Amino acid sequence: MQKHTIKLNIAELMQSSGVKFGTSGARGLASDMRNDVCYAYTLAFLQYLLDEKLIQAGDSVAIAGDYRPSSPRIMNAVAHAVEDAGCQIINTGFIPTPAVACFAMQAGIASIMVTGSHIPDDRNGIKFYKPQGEILKQDEQMLCGRDVLLSAALFEQDNDAWEQKLPDLNDVARQLYIQRYLDFFPKDCLKGLNIGVYQHSTVLRDIMKDVVEGLGGAALCLGHSDHFIPVDTEAIRPEDVALAKQWCKEYALDALISADGDGDRPLISNAQGEWLRGDVAGILCAQYLQAESIVTPISSNSAIEKSAYFKQVIRTRIGSPYVITAMNKAIQQGETSVMGYEANGGFLIATDVVLNGQTLTSLPTRDAMIVPLTILLLAKNNQQSITQLTQTLPPRFTSSGRLKAFPNHISTEKLQAIQDTSTAEVMFGQYFGKVSNIDLTDGVRMTFENDEIVHLRASGNAPELRCYNEANTERRALAMNRRCLELLEAWR
Repeated sequence: MQKHTIKLNIAELMQSSGVKFGTSGARGLASDMRNDVCYAYTLAFLQYLLDEKLIQAGDSVAIAGDYRPSSPRIMNAVAHAVEDAGCQIINTGFIPTPAVACFAMQAGIASIMVTGSHIPDDRNGIKFYKPQGEILKQDEQMLCGRDVLLSAALFEQDNDAWEQKLPDLNDVARQLYIQRYLDFFPKDCLKGLNIGVYQHSTVLRDIMKDVVEGLGGAALCLGHSDHFIPVDTEAIRPEDVALAKQWCKEYALDALISADGDGDRPLISNAQGEWLRGDVAGILCAQYLQAESIVTPISSNSAIEKSAYFKQVIRTRIGSPYVITAMNKAIQQGETSVMGYEANGGFLIATDVVLNGQTLTSLPTRDAMIVPLTILLLAKNNQQSITQLTQTLPPRFTSSGRLKAFPNHISTEKLQAIQDTSTAEVMFGQYFGKVSNIDLTDGVRMTFENDEIVHLRASGNAPELRCYNEANTERRALAMNRRCLELLEAWR
């Protein structure tokens, strides 16, 4: 090894930096995501693609980011690695993850999104996309075993001293993403609808406005923020619950729509400002798109099976890589209308969709824009409100919560102890009855004879124990979740 370079192993760098692969890319504290760490991760990714002949030297790589304060710096560190890997940089700017991914997949190039998604802005992350789509678990394993060489001068350089490498903005990816929806949906299909766009700090905020107005709807922009707001579609902040109800009443909205920070997890409310859960929104989106095979994680609401809308429902572990792997397998088995969604609402399309003579090309990564559009149109086509539309689904309600600062090794130990019906009933039987089935796909998912569900799992990227509950009424699901969290506190 030459003296002017430093050899780094990605697995060792994960441990020393605290920046690790989670369920979707690498994440860590923004302070831990130093320029050299982000550079090393990106260089390892591109060298892996080059070695596997998935890209060639000289190919372009698209870079995008969200509105976190640390994103521009990290995007620039990523650009340094792209240049040093012998590739060309396309700066697509601050656009949604599905927008840069869609552009790159159509162009047959790799792409990189700098985002921490829905988590607070003291953290950030990097999502890596091959020309075929996002990296899967087997790709992560290959990356973790790689060594990379960094210039000693670069490694020792202060974050602020790195030369600016990002070129001028290329707006093509943003425009293509908007046109994707304007071309697929009927002209003026949203005419007559008054739709609020909760903009906050999502990179989808202006695109949502442009698409709604492009399809004939009236878009009212609300809640624009110049500082980052961590909107989590699976754990909606109380203030966002209150704002939705206030705005829908004040402005007589038909719906309020929004998304998380990087625009791959949607939010849509009814006219009363009540947010739909993501796994309910996913069912309705799939119904409009006439899906046949649906892939969804084990944590999603069981109304999907009870609705009998679809030819088959495939359950997976939690995380988009598992959903994508299962969708690919379904296609290999001859299925021709394959889609998926996660409990956060992010919708994935594995095969092209043809409706009303128009084709929506596949986009096998989480997308937020498709969900509110399809729900609004399904309700309009059925001459129903969104509230009436949701009432057509089987009455299944979910509630979720988590215990923070709960070490994963303790979660693992405790969950292993309740993996049979007898031990599960000792802890939960007096509250929920007899256990009829235990599913170990991801954590421990207990179904009781009364059809209620308790699902426990350790978080994949934080020291947290998560609890999901499902029942036939919302009140019961909420009560179950409160009771479970009280019981689980004794595990600490």
